[in-house]
Amino acid sequence: MHRHQFYTEEAKVYDIRLLKRLLGYVKPYAPYLVAAIFLLLLVSLFQLAAPYLTKIAIDRYIKAGDLVGLSRLAVLFAFVLAFGFLFQFLEIYLVSYLGQRIIFDLRAKLFSHLIRFPLSFFDGNPVGRLMTRVMGDVRELNEFFTSGLVTILGDLFTLIGITVILLLMNLKLALITFTVIPLLFVAAFTFRSKVRRSFRTLRRLAAKINGFLEETIGGMSIIQLFTREKERFARFQELAREYRTNFLKTIFYFAVFFPAVEIISATAVGLIIWYGGGEVIRNALTLGSLVAFVQYAQRFFFPIRDLSQKYSIVQQAMAAAERVFRLLDTEPDIRDVSAPHPPFPVSGRVDFENVWFAYKPEEWVLEDVSFTVQAGEKVALVGATGAGKTSIISLLVRFYEVNRGRILLDGVDIRELPQSFLRQEVGVVTQDVFLFTGTVEENIRLGSPSSREEIVRVAQYLGVDEFIRRLPKGYDTEVGERGLKLSAGERQLIAFARMMLRNPKVILLDEATANVDPDTETLIQRGIERLAKERTLIIIAHRLSTIRFVDRIIVIHKGRVREVGSHKELLRKKGIYYKLYQLQYSNGERFSLPKEGLGRRGGVE
Repeated sequence: MHRHQFYTEEAKVYDIRLLKRLLGYVKPYAPYLVAAIFLLLLVSLFQLAAPYLTKIAIDRYIKAGDLVGLSRLAVLFAFVLAFGFLFQFLEIYLVSYLGQRIIFDLRAKLFSHLIRFPLSFFDGNPVGRLMTRVMGDVRELNEFFTSGLVTILGDLFTLIGITVILLLMNLKLALITFTVIPLLFVAAFTFRSKVRRSFRTLRRLAAKINGFLEETIGGMSIIQLFTREKERFARFQELAREYRTNFLKTIFYFAVFFPAVEIISATAVGLIIWYGGGEVIRNALTLGSLVAFVQYAQRFFFPIRDLSQKYSIVQQAMAAAERVFRLLDTEPDIRDVSAPHPPFPVSGRVDFENVWFAYKPEEWVLEDVSFTVQAGEKVALVGATGAGKTSIISLLVRFYEVNRGRILLDGVDIRELPQSFLRQEVGVVTQDVFLFTGTVEENIRLGSPSSREEIVRVAQYLGVDEFIRRLPKGYDTEVGERGLKLSAGERQLIAFARMMLRNPKVILLDEATANVDPDTETLIQRGIERLAKERTLIIIAHRLSTIRFVDRIIVIHKGRVREVGSHKELLRKKGIYYKLYQLQYSNGERFSLPKEGLGRRGGVE
């Protein structure tokens, strides 16, 4: 197992183990597979019977002028066709059903595995690429199970059956037919090597295009504001052109291979007619046998051509399986320990003990950070942009893992707690609130078993019920994709209600009042004060006016704790906090931050 290495596009050379792993998903549905194979055998038998019935018709009835016997044979032939159709219908339906069950299981497993990854995984893997894995690559595997796996077995049965019949009917004619087989092997081997590389490239390019589309649609407002439409279109054309070029290469290989098989097949039939015709003239072979032999020879090449086509499906499936299994084999860094600490009543004390953290090796975002927040205490984190405040929040809910040191909740290392328990007791509201497509009520509930009455009671307690009832359909109002039908402030209020419904003991607010109008800010402030009752509150503040009510302020600068104290205490120190405050609230007088008050880009939050 890979331990949360960033998922890459490099594919392993084809290995029989891939096929074995795919077949492992068939095992729960073995009875369906056995039934499908049995039906395929019946279909193959009925298909093989038709040429032999033609031989009997010519040699026994047409040559003798027996119209009655020919009529009986015609009825038998009709029954063969009817039963062949019935068995083929049942086989196709059963195989499709089997394939859909397998694909459902695989897609569900892939999605359940995907949502276990921490945020660091998604930082390094575009959404479009992951969507390609879950939808596109799994769809390719669906083709393998529905049009490849069982059908290939059927073609093999047909091929073996025809080979035996040809050898039994006339050994010399059979050997003449088989003389073209080396040419088929050469064509198939060349086709195989070319197509495998092409399909692998196409899947990689499809993932790249999906990622580009997701990014473009998600950032459409910025693209239009900065008039980057032509530039993005040119980039899309470049990607689409590259995909088209590689796809045309694949088409070229198919366009060469299948006519080549037809020519080889026609050559074999020509040799049969040339040699077999002479045998008929010399009365060494019956005309019916020659006609049946030609039909069998033609059918001999059908499964070969079909197998070559199915090979392309197998190649696409193997290329897709490489990426799907690579993702499934990648294990998240952040996992619950084998013997987690049992749940307990949380009071809300938080301790950071000598915490070091880096998103990239040795590029420290937090350096030896230590502080304590007592249960029920209200603490604000302030500092310049890039100081590491949001990283502290992310570490506390284990979106990322600390590199050194430890974080304690009520004296217990959070790495020893089940993630579900930790995130039940530690609630977060971020500046950029994400709402899911659905109603206001559904977004507040977010899958919890809470009743409408409980949701309304929470909204009333926070003071957001009035705003919700002003919406067109109240709690049943559709919020739209990502909540875009609501304002930023309205989304923020819904996020407060959503978190309050879970009733956590520790509340983390990351810029929760940024980018909202004064009226909404007042409403949010009132909600924060009610949230904070009998709970531990940690706030990342953009506007310093919003944190005057807190017990303590912790000033973070360049990943380190530099100042700790109340609002008045820090102003008296005239340090970094004092400069931040003066910069925001001096009466028109300009203050510049000293070097120790500047962020990594010289900005101030």
